[in-house]
Amino acid sequence: MSTKTGWETVTSSIAPNSAATVELKPSYNIPVVLVIVAIPLLLVQPWVGIVFALLGLFLLFQTVSLRVQFTATDFDLYRGDKLIRRFPYQEWQNWRIFWDRVPILFYFKEVNSIHFLPILFDPKALKACLEERCPRI
Repeated sequence: MSTKTGWETVTSSIAPNSAATVELKPSYNIPVVLVIVAIPLLLVQPWVGIVFALLGLFLLFQTVSLRVQFTATDFDLYRGDKLIRRFPYQEWQNWRIFWDRVPILFYFKEVNSIHFLPILFDPKALKACLEERCPRI
């Protein structure tokens, strides 16, 4: 557990309670798999291999630089210490994690927009936080 000025941040695989702020640990699974798949593809289909490698490297950069926090009222996305976007739970209409066995995509719908995000964070903690803080309708 670490403390930041003004609030408590808990880095966990399971949300302790809905009042605490939970920051999800990064998951490098998707970027690493894409880069590994790109290696043999470079030999067989160079352009396809390059696309996979670039996508994997881009997602690796995103995994390293982005942070996701669940607060009592919002889903927050940070780059370093800078808040990029805040998604208040009260505006959420639905959410879903695609492919439970190998979670790769997170979808959620707000009142005015739809979002698809690759799962670059601990998928079990993501699901636990979502079920606790923003139950499906």
